[in-house]
Amino acid sequence: MTRARELANLAGVSETALSNRNLIINGAAEVYQRGAATTTHNGYAVDRWQHKGSNSTASTSSQDTDAPAPFINSIKFAAGGASSGASETAGLCQRIEGNAMTSLGWGTSAAQPATLSFYVKSSVTGTYAVSARNNGVDQSYINTYTISSANTWEYKTVTFDARTTGTWLTTNGIGMRLWFDLGSGSNFDGTAGSWTTNNHLTVSSQADVVGTSGATWFVTGVQLEIGDQGTPFEHRSFGDELAACQRYYQTMAKGAMGGSYSSTQWIGGGNFNTPMRATPTASQPSGVATVHDPSTATYAQSSTNITATYASTTGSTFILGNLSGMTAFRPMELFSGQIDFSAEL
Repeated sequence: MTRARELANLAGVSETALSNRNLIINGAAEVYQRGAATTTHNGYAVDRWQHKGSNSTASTSSQDTDAPAPFINSIKFAAGGASSGASETAGLCQRIEGNAMTSLGWGTSAAQPATLSFYVKSSVTGTYAVSARNNGVDQSYINTYTISSANTWEYKTVTFDARTTGTWLTTNGIGMRLWFDLGSGSNFDGTAGSWTTNNHLTVSSQADVVGTSGATWFVTGVQLEIGDQGTPFEHRSFGDELAACQRYYQTMAKGAMGGSYSSTQWIGGGNFNTPMRATPTASQPSGVATVHDPSTATYAQSSTNITATYASTTGSTFILGNLSGMTAFRPMELFSGQIDFSAEL
């Protein structure tokens, strides 16, 4: 009997009533704060899901509306069309914070198994690998699943055995690296079904999605929970899921208030909607910004330039530079552009 079922029976309720059992954030791909696809290796499109594509022929991750009922969104991985070299990787990864790992007890005598369940669809049939690794990538467990029918949604479950050894962080660092492989190179090949002390991601029989021209792979309803069996997907409210994502990434856009710090600089900031995992890094992802003085005019940056003058997990004050012609010490709002704050693992 799984831990979830034991607790459900003790409480006299169905296991579907148990909340906070899913260790995955945004497993239904509903939160998409960046609002754009990514081709960047280690970049993000759908919140919390890191795109892996070190191959020189770009693959793409994005949010998609192709999903099995009752889900409305999925993550789409579109192939670049060239196979990975031996040391290259391709896939989708969620780095789970160590604070969420304490209930699994990995690395201790109290370790529990964990079951991953998800809905998947691909144009390429065959064997696929999904792995769990620790922060130091010296503990890895590979599972495999099979996509039997092309372009058809299928439900899968795999179980990771309890791991009593190794170092598994229970801090705000990386507790686990959950990896869906889509065609990584042979340097990462391992054997499915047991723990190893190597950085293994995949198996030699892994379907080569990334190297298949025009290939696609979709996933949604991803759930990781304690126990050796999967339970129905935990549908959290959009607000709860958004707040969980904002611990790692938030944006500040049009309407943010601040003021001219000098004739060339605008200062703004404020409290974050959700306290962040760690002190974030500020950046401008979408080109130059403009600021607006209601009584005079709108001023545009000549090029992106941002300096965070103060930041913590709860808020930030920053300066935009490369503006010109402003009158110092006047209230002005951010009129266009976007400031990103990232505390991703």
